[in-house]
Amino acid sequence: MEIEIDFTKSAQKNADEYFERSKKAKRKAEGAEKAAKDLEATLEKLEGKVISKKDMKTVEKKEWYEKFNWFFTSDGSLAIGGRSADQNDELYSKYFENNDLFFHSDIFGASAVILKNGTGSSREIREETAQFAGSFSSAWENSQTTVDVYSLKKEQVTKSKNEGALGKGSFLLKGEREWYRNVPLELVAFFNEKIKKVEIAPSRTCQKLEIKKSVLLTVGKTKKSDAAKYIAKSLDYNNIDYVMQHIPTGPFSLKKSG
Repeated sequence: MEIEIDFTKSAQKNADEYFERSKKAKRKAEGAEKAAKDLEATLEKLEGKVISKKDMKTVEKKEWYEKFNWFFTSDGSLAIGGRSADQNDELYSKYFENNDLFFHSDIFGASAVILKNGTGSSREIREETAQFAGSFSSAWENSQTTVDVYSLKKEQVTKSKNEGALGKGSFLLKGEREWYRNVPLELVAFFNEKIKKVEIAPSRTCQKLEIKKSVLLTVGKTKKSDAAKYIAKSLDYNNIDYVMQHIPTGPFSLKKSG
């Protein structure tokens, strides 16, 4: 062990300095020992703790179509609908392809719905999509129970002949339309095991699927926020906001099954 002596100071001064250094070192050692014991105690507590699902914050993977209203038909085709005028325009400009079909309710204020590869679909699949389009229209908010819906091919739908002639979410339609009369406004909420999210689909679709637990949505008197909470609780799903975003605007009647 080497000891440094300052010969400019007296022996007593050198001894006093080493005494002070030894006290500081002792305090540091005691502090480190206490910190080590506290850390050990914390680790023991964590080892014995069972973390519940509510304690865990998971980041849900989001598919591209989830920012829209969406559902999968009974044959697995994807249908997507705009949740705003801006989204209606986005659907048209980015996702509406030649083999798709365009659906819209015969009422002011409705979602533009695109059935991917819809031109080759059966009448049954188109009726499912028409029910979805009808449910996401102002008809629900107006407490209607049915609404007429039509569909068109890509070449029959344009934004406008002149740039800026039509407002957001508006389209110029031409040619003969395929009609779906008196479409009932009925949706079903259920947990899609494949993507681990709640799916809101037309009742016509869900009649053909094997679903263990679901909630039937029709026009009623329950406000939207309460309906979202009920659906989330009934399906053991924590993301109430996600449900809120994907159900129509308006009052609800809810019936749980399974």
